[in-house]
Amino acid sequence: MAHPLMPLATAVWLVEHTALTFEQIAEFCGLHPLQVQGIADGEVAVGIVGLDPLTNGQLDPGEIERCVADPKARLRLRAAIEHLPGRVRRGGRYTPMTKRQDKPDAILFLVRRYPTLADAQISRLLGTTKATIKAIREGTHRTSSKLLQRDPVSLGLCSNEELEAELSRIRVRPGAAAAAASSEAPA
Repeated sequence: MAHPLMPLATAVWLVEHTALTFEQIAEFCGLHPLQVQGIADGEVAVGIVGLDPLTNGQLDPGEIERCVADPKARLRLRAAIEHLPGRVRRGGRYTPMTKRQDKPDAILFLVRRYPTLADAQISRLLGTTKATIKAIREGTHRTSSKLLQRDPVSLGLCSNEELEAELSRIRVRPGAAAAAASSEAPA
């Protein structure tokens, strides 16, 4: 069974704000009933601020009312939201100072691993300039002798979904070009 985020803080809130039994709270939070009793007595989790499972979307108010009315009933987490819409990026991509020196390594990785990726696609993925990409392709970059091929996803410069989206674009292009070439061939 899945448990709520921050189970001890959630248990503190449930003890302070509901009339649920210790067993109900313990099972919901993945704790032992004696721990929950210790929370109620003020011996366990002293100083922990309670986390409201209603405001963070882990429980419905009706679920608590149902379990208060029936001590044998068990609390159930609200169904998880499968997919939240991604953050829409506006303007340029910010890269923290600690990751900026990793960009040339990631560019080298993409240039060598996916030679059909256009400079504009690499620039979009990593937030770099076309001049830097060109210098790395030609081997004239100031650190080209020290560069290592490192995956940009593992470096945290782009997400796997962004990389797959760019790769799917290059997979579509050659297929379209091959279909156009076959239709122009003499029969």
